[in-house]
Amino acid sequence: MNDDDLVIQTDALVKRYGRKHALDGLSLAIPRGRIHAIVGANGAGKSTLFRILLGFLPPSSGRARILGVDSQQLAPADRSRIGFVNEEHTLPGWMTVAAVTAMQKKHYPRWRQAAFDEVIGHYQVEQGQKVSQLSRGERAGLNLALALAQSPELLVLDEPTLGLDVVAKRAFLESLLYSNAAEDCTVIYCSHQMEEIERVADNLVILERGRLAHMSAPDEFCERVSLWVADIPFQGPPPQTVPGLLQRQQLDGLQHYLVLDQDEGFADFLRSVGARTVQSMPVSLDRAVNGFLAKHHAAPTELRHA
Repeated sequence: MNDDDLVIQTDALVKRYGRKHALDGLSLAIPRGRIHAIVGANGAGKSTLFRILLGFLPPSSGRARILGVDSQQLAPADRSRIGFVNEEHTLPGWMTVAAVTAMQKKHYPRWRQAAFDEVIGHYQVEQGQKVSQLSRGERAGLNLALALAQSPELLVLDEPTLGLDVVAKRAFLESLLYSNAAEDCTVIYCSHQMEEIERVADNLVILERGRLAHMSAPDEFCERVSLWVADIPFQGPPPQTVPGLLQRQQLDGLQHYLVLDQDEGFADFLRSVGARTVQSMPVSLDRAVNGFLAKHHAAPTELRHA
């Protein structure tokens, strides 16, 4: 894959705050097209990565490119190719929706009114309303409509549904998923809500301690993680002897083992250590990701997609 096929590329990217590394040699390559979800525990480096990519923050070392341009050299024409929606949904509260829309039109020569109308139609927003009169969900919808109407090649969504109620979240996701404008750009979606990621993402990127820990399709990641429930007398085998162990819990007298890259041979292992019954259970993306992050936050190693 050459550089023209990538919307984001980082090479050995480092950002230090004193002695702390927010990004620790991050090398990442995200191809054009589809929806890419970036997830990680608090402190994994997601916000720092976005700030560097958008040119708001310089790296300590390494390189970051966005749409083929060095992130520290972005010109206004480059920025017009990037849409950005964050959790704050900050817009001038004294302006009306119509005035904000007109202002955006002047700044983006590729403005598509049809795209704006399509997305804003998911919300009960009147053009004469002041932004300060909109609910948080309506402001989120307005921000998304403004971003997609500028015809971006890349749309960055940083925790866009944080603080929204269930109805507002559903409206936001539906307006993103079913917008024709969204189909024409690459989307980078950052969220702690795994049910959202499971619904929207084509590609899952997991960051941990400022490094790339994993990248693959979400269903491929889930296939690598399995949950086994066993009736084992006493405490069972020592954790360090359990193959691929991510998490172990004891619930209602049964041992629950969340493991990585284990097949039916894991059931034989459990029987060999005294399991009287063994059952395999399905694993949600939320359980798989959180188990992986919990394990690697305690003992950092890397899992890369082969």
